[in-house]
Amino acid sequence: MPRGAGRYAEILDAFTRHIAEVGYDGTNFGTVAAEIGVSKGTIVHHFRTKERILAALHESYMERRTAELELILKRLNQPETQLAAILHAFVYYQVEDRTATVAFQREIARLADEPAMAKGRELRERYLARVRGVIQAGVDSQVFRPVDAGVDALLMFGSAQWAWTWFTPEGSKSVEEIGTALVDLVLGGLLVDRSALSDLASAEGTAARSMREAVRDAGAPEDSAQAS
Repeated sequence: MPRGAGRYAEILDAFTRHIAEVGYDGTNFGTVAAEIGVSKGTIVHHFRTKERILAALHESYMERRTAELELILKRLNQPETQLAAILHAFVYYQVEDRTATVAFQREIARLADEPAMAKGRELRERYLARVRGVIQAGVDSQVFRPVDAGVDALLMFGSAQWAWTWFTPEGSKSVEEIGTALVDLVLGGLLVDRSALSDLASAEGTAARSMREAVRDAGAPEDSAQAS
């Protein structure tokens, strides 16, 4: 690990936690520096500006999600199963990577057009394009009704984007129940033949299991992932 890399990660983690709790405007160098026992100069050394920390948060978040998406698409062959896994993942992140998910979602539009956010925008667009491709593949194969894949992808992202405002892991509905409801809602409206909908929506079905395995394996060291 390069010298100082541990401090970089520690600072980014602390900022992510603060942004999730109080938002970008309520987060400052002084509070974070005092909490983790570094000087403000150390933060400036690693990130230069607060804007750049937010950019790093977006980039690291989308890199994780993209790696998981690619595993899902590699391991599942049918567009309906792929899309179900993606939808389950949208909700699962509210528990599996909650702090970063809340921080990302509550500030996704912050500084959206600034040059520092260019890589994050590119990663989000790449992810969205992959999801559009899955929907379009379902339409082309007549598994899905003829819909506008671009519009439907944006509607799905928009729905998932606000989950942080109303879902909590300690709430009356579990993440599995919410994931099942989302898949049932979306694929119930897309599928030409709904006979497989129950398995696609189930938290114990092929799509949900494959999603959880992809999240696990994408975050594991290469050797251990291959061994599993």
